Amino acid sequence: MNYYGATGDRMRLRNLLPTPKTTVLAVDDNQASLDLIQMILQNGDYTVLTAVNGRHALEVLESSGDTVDLILLDRVMPEMDGIEFCRRIKADEKFRALPIIMQTAAGRPQEIREGIEAGVFYYLLKPLEVETLLSIVASAKDKVRKYRQDKNEHLQRQESISMVRSMECVFRTVEEGEMLAAFLAPFFPNPDLTLTGISELFLNAVEHGNLAISYELKSQLVRANTWRDEVNRRLSDPRFRDRAVTVTFSKKNNEYTLQIEDEGEGFNWQDYLQVDTARVTHNHGRGIAMANMMSFDELIYNDRGNQVTAVVHFAR
Repeated sequence: MNYYGATGDRMRLRNLLPTPKTTVLAVDDNQASLDLIQMILQNGDYTVLTAVNGRHALEVLESSGDTVDLILLDRVMPEMDGIEFCRRIKADEKFRALPIIMQTAAGRPQEIREGIEAGVFYYLLKPLEVETLLSIVASAKDKVRKYRQDKNEHLQRQESISMVRSMECVFRTVEEGEMLAAFLAPFFPNPDLTLTGISELFLNAVEHGNLAISYELKSQLVRANTWRDEVNRRLSDPRFRDRAVTVTFSKKNNEYTLQIEDEGEGFNWQDYLQVDTARVTHNHGRGIAMANMMSFDELIYNDRGNQVTAVVHFAR
């Protein structure tokens, strides 16, 4: 992992402040598909840029990358397919944080696995359904919004970070977890990548841990657009309101650790360390896998599943 100090972060900072509309780069060699995507998304709060293959999409990113918020990508295209395009942009620091939603044919788990290895965590099955498209795009958009808000905050906290060796923090709500993630990310060698992982682990500790919202229930709540209402209701429920998440950060030599412990009953964490091809089209459920694959060198859970230690090894 590479470290970029305050000056380096600001030099490489792209499109952190939210624009009035979310800009989607749609990449597909089928003009009818591009027209359909434009029609669906432009009726919402989206601006749509288009490209006809991966090479064309790279050119669009180079010229308009500061305005692109997320990418909707076809897998099979001439000149440069979706997998090669993903590998290119995930290797580029300027664009690696952009979420990619890949369109794929049903019943092809091997293609999905290849996409996951290339850094894709959001999927749409063909043929496209309007409701599913809007739901997945909205989910990815929310991740971008939170990432940029957190990034703006942590860029303001560069002073004195190197002097900290350990600290303990406690939080209770989703919003407190978001603020704490933005505070802690700069203490790691690569704040950009670590921020996403910390945020996801904190969210999991609150909603699935302390508030006992199951995977299946969250699926229903997200579809009904009542997830936040249920979270707030449970935060006031006597069964859950006194539960907290305890976070311990430590830095020793070239190893950075973050231990996160909730007061819930635990869960089968083994099922979520990797992206399950059966769940890739769901509008949630990939956070722990993203943290494991993108943000940390190790994720170590206790047997119960209510404590996780995230580790980053930093070679000078």
